[in-house]
Amino acid sequence: MSMAARMDTQSPALHVADSHDLIRVHGARENNLKDVSIEIPKRRLTVFTGVSGSGKSSLVFDTIAAESQRMINETYSAFVQGFMPTLARPEVDVLDGLTTAIIVDQQRMGADPRSTVGTATDANAMLRILFSRLGKPHVGPPSAYAFNVPSVRASGAITVERGAKKAVKATFNRTGGMCTRCEGRGAVSDIDLTQLYDDSKSLAEGAFTIPGWKSDSFWTVRVYAESGFLDPDKPIRKFTEKEMQDFLHREPTKVKVEGVNLTYEGLIPKIQKSFLSKDKEAMQPHIRAFVERAVTFTTCPECEGTRLSEGARSSKIKLISIADACAMQISDLAEWVRGLKEPSVAPLLAALQHTLDSFVEIGLGYLSLERPAGTLSGGEAQRVKMIRHLGSSLTDVTYVFDEPTIGLHPHDIQRMNDLLLRLRDKGNTVLVVEHKPEAIAIADHVVDLGPGAGTGGGTVCFEGTLEGLRASGTVTGRHLDDRAAVKETVRKPTGTLEIRGATANNLQNVDVDIPLGVLTVVTGVAGSGKSSLVHGSIPAGEGVVSIDQGAIRGSRRSNPATYTGLLDPIRKAFAKANGVKPALFSANSEGACPTCNGAGVIYTDLAMMAGVSSPCEECEGKRFQASVLEYHLAGRDISEVLAMSVTEAEEFFDAGEAHTPAAHKILERLADVGLGYLTLGQPLTTLSGGERQRLKLATHMAEKGGVYVLDEPTTGLHLADVEHLLGLLDRLVDSGKSVIVIEHHQAVMAHADWIVDLGPGAGHDGGRIVFEGTPADLVAARSTLTGEHLAAYVGT
Repeated sequence: MSMAARMDTQSPALHVADSHDLIRVHGARENNLKDVSIEIPKRRLTVFTGVSGSGKSSLVFDTIAAESQRMINETYSAFVQGFMPTLARPEVDVLDGLTTAIIVDQQRMGADPRSTVGTATDANAMLRILFSRLGKPHVGPPSAYAFNVPSVRASGAITVERGAKKAVKATFNRTGGMCTRCEGRGAVSDIDLTQLYDDSKSLAEGAFTIPGWKSDSFWTVRVYAESGFLDPDKPIRKFTEKEMQDFLHREPTKVKVEGVNLTYEGLIPKIQKSFLSKDKEAMQPHIRAFVERAVTFTTCPECEGTRLSEGARSSKIKLISIADACAMQISDLAEWVRGLKEPSVAPLLAALQHTLDSFVEIGLGYLSLERPAGTLSGGEAQRVKMIRHLGSSLTDVTYVFDEPTIGLHPHDIQRMNDLLLRLRDKGNTVLVVEHKPEAIAIADHVVDLGPGAGTGGGTVCFEGTLEGLRASGTVTGRHLDDRAAVKETVRKPTGTLEIRGATANNLQNVDVDIPLGVLTVVTGVAGSGKSSLVHGSIPAGEGVVSIDQGAIRGSRRSNPATYTGLLDPIRKAFAKANGVKPALFSANSEGACPTCNGAGVIYTDLAMMAGVSSPCEECEGKRFQASVLEYHLAGRDISEVLAMSVTEAEEFFDAGEAHTPAAHKILERLADVGLGYLTLGQPLTTLSGGERQRLKLATHMAEKGGVYVLDEPTTGLHLADVEHLLGLLDRLVDSGKSVIVIEHHQAVMAHADWIVDLGPGAGHDGGRIVFEGTPADLVAARSTLTGEHLAAYVGT
């Protein structure tokens, strides 16, 4: 028998290439991970669970995905790497079996005023090409239909230095589609002058009502009063036309006030430079309130909010301009594109059709392409990012998702589950960080981290199947089948908040009375109009405190103590106890270590390679000068206080020599929202999404308001933490507050005193009230999608 024949009779041996079916992680120590070692099966769907702050993101995003991306970046030339973000190697001993990682996270899309759903997904780029080929009249290339491209014309001589120098005449033309009035923003800002000054008073009488503009201030008020352009004793309303022009609009001019050279500038440009050029989120609360009062944004009268020039709006295909197409609901736009039969652009139409159909398939058919990207919720932004991966031909890659069910009604979660399974079934590895039981249920493999959060977490509590998790006795295992019961008795309202004729976005002339003094939950499928009703229609008068999902902005120097204002009373307590200035106890001010400038680490930039950070040898990472650390409060120095957890600090500042009521009050609020484990000096950049939102909630709880509006507060919360949240909401209501919550979580719905359900669908199929009443009535009626899912949840 020949050799070949003999081999055919034997069973084929496993090829060595097929043996790499695991991603192996050994000794992971990023953030709070404690030498974690796990093996993740490839081409399977693995769900990572655990309480908020247990280390899920540290393992999945900061270790596995980060190393995969870093290794891919290293395959590019040094020149290309110089333009890419530099990534340091994660703190891990061994990472084996990695494949290319595609990260689909919850990072909000850029809030640039010119960034829209269309520009973020390439749909606008394809539409522009379509109109430049088929639009009548023809107005120019694709850039002529782009609202972020201005028209440019130039001519002149240019010198070409090649061999003998030679001057060449050149003209340059570029046709853009940007509206010249609003510069592609769709809105123009207007300053309300009545918020800047009282025109019945003179400058000498203190006419200015701008925060921080004191009458004796050399740089602000006195430069106007003593400039020589204005009469300081004349009421502003009696200024002549020339005086008013100088007062409001004069170009920067040098003037002398008491022998000092100063610059005089019209009030409007001065306000624009000093207030409007700054990020609103970074402003102090009273300054932000002033800006919100003083500046109004109105639709651009020239382009009617379309952002486009007249030429771009005049070019049409079948009576539809590119502005009309972008304003359509995406599901309707998909139908319009399907009706275009033009062989000359067939490949383009097919690609555009696929992109628009992907929006509909992923449950975002209710959006329009002109929707500003900054107004999308975290869940919507994540699903928009998913669109480019639907229908992708790539296989054997690792898709990494961060809570893809966020912002989804229970009705929509099944659709998301189907998409994740489809990606897996193509032969991809799918890693999902998730809290929802419906999403955990589809896992092939589960990794549960914990047992607690922060320093109490960072270990693997369980690894295996869903059934194994249920029987494991871990926090997640115990709470997996938790079901909240519908309230038997509900609170009685103390009044009502009337909304009449609400038409924001897709709302269809909605009239509703929201009860006060109770816990009200506003629910409905994604895109049904919940945020439009609550954020866009509730009068934002005094007493309404709105806590949205907007990201906390903070550098690595920011920490819970600085963000919540806790550091101020702590610094004052240290200063009083030691008889020195409070500024010494700030690592961003006089007390900073001179070597590292208060950062605690020294950063060395290595160009296209990852920068190296090493602890500062002078202060040993404590961030303060040695002389500052000699001052003590109740036996502790400032660096030891910042190293305390919230729970320790709450006890420390409660009694004895360190008794500081102002600090204790803030620490109590942090403990109330379940952040007792955070250390006061932990950089904000290391906090998880759920932790950041609860930090925001704790800060806003200090504001004196009668009505609290919360936008999906269960985002990033573990099943066990939802109980704490419900307790916190109850305490807020029992203390006399009215709480309005936009929420999809059935446990919060069941716990509500009153439910407002919007629908029945999304976009133009929604925007109506389909139910108002108690949770018990909603379950009994089962008349809406929410009612059906809530009834199934509570098991009736």
